[in-house]
Amino acid sequence: MSNTFVAPIRSWLAEPMPKDVGKAIERLSWANDVQRIAVMPDVHLSHQVCVGVAVATRSLIYPDAVGKDIGCGMAAIAFESEAGVLRDARRAAEMFKLLRKAVPIHRHANRELAFQRATELDPTQLTAEPIAKVAQRDGAVQLGTLGRGNHFLEFQEDDEGRLWLMVHSGSRAMGQAIADWHLRFALKGALGLRYLDATTDAGQQYIRDMEWARRYAGTNREIMIQNASEVARKVLGAQAIADSYLDADHNDVRLETHQDQELWVHRKGAASARANEIGIIPGSMGTESYHVEGRGAEDSLCSSSHGAGRAMSRHEARQRITFGQFRNQTQDVWIDPRAAPALREEAPAAYKDIRAVMRAQRELTRIVRVLRPVLSYKGT
Repeated sequence: MSNTFVAPIRSWLAEPMPKDVGKAIERLSWANDVQRIAVMPDVHLSHQVCVGVAVATRSLIYPDAVGKDIGCGMAAIAFESEAGVLRDARRAAEMFKLLRKAVPIHRHANRELAFQRATELDPTQLTAEPIAKVAQRDGAVQLGTLGRGNHFLEFQEDDEGRLWLMVHSGSRAMGQAIADWHLRFALKGALGLRYLDATTDAGQQYIRDMEWARRYAGTNREIMIQNASEVARKVLGAQAIADSYLDADHNDVRLETHQDQELWVHRKGAASARANEIGIIPGSMGTESYHVEGRGAEDSLCSSSHGAGRAMSRHEARQRITFGQFRNQTQDVWIDPRAAPALREEAPAAYKDIRAVMRAQRELTRIVRVLRPVLSYKGT
């Protein structure tokens, strides 16, 4: 099956699009059943489908246009305290000590704890025994863990001096297991991209498991927020404000109505930004993050960026950014000294200018709150 229709592409860019990114998006526009593409200002190259892209189809589902970290996203909560309670070096050191136990990077020691806290994540709800086994093995010990790469837990200060907590993480091993399993049954399109038909059993099974992974990712963030908030209470005397909790993911596919047409909207590193919908857009370890409201821009498939977006690959960042430069770029932020030497690939210079990204998508989002990093906890 080939596609004689070339999908229109709309872009909101903070800088000229690299040639390899442009070629990848043009290729995507020729893929089977792709109706519209919206390119966000944090766009960058990734496997098969670029990060920072929203893709609409009528009936075909492209797992690679969701990505393998299904349900990856952001969560945040405010505290009754001012951020000044975290200015002391002794308190920062105690925070890192307790965070390492409360929010592990890789796995929890107690396998039984996880699914007791999340009854909606019954592994028997998954559509295939192999992925249910991954849930019982890896899913059980990874729920409430951060993961590596660009995932982070960060205490921040807003414009009024209030302390906030932000977490970026996803479905950990579960998203990858679900994506890999269903890609085994996907058909290969004319351009090599693999797809499932949403009108078939295979397509519906992917959608069910994808939604399970989204629930897992959301619960994962919620548990980390709870555990890190308890650390803040113990060390800082800071009480979290329960009704301030925010959560938004940016790797999924949903059936939505756009311009009176039902479409499957895939977002890979792109956030939903419907009118008045709350979103969270992080910067980097040394720059601002934003809470936003969507403007419901139909041309963007009601989407926005999910962050600043990488300006350098991880390999390039390790080659070009020295540890001294990294520390200079993050000098106002508490960073775990155990992890700092390995975090050069996450230096602010490895990312695009978040302010330029926000300017580029003014018609997509409205800024509600600006936050600046105070303490950043990341895995290596």
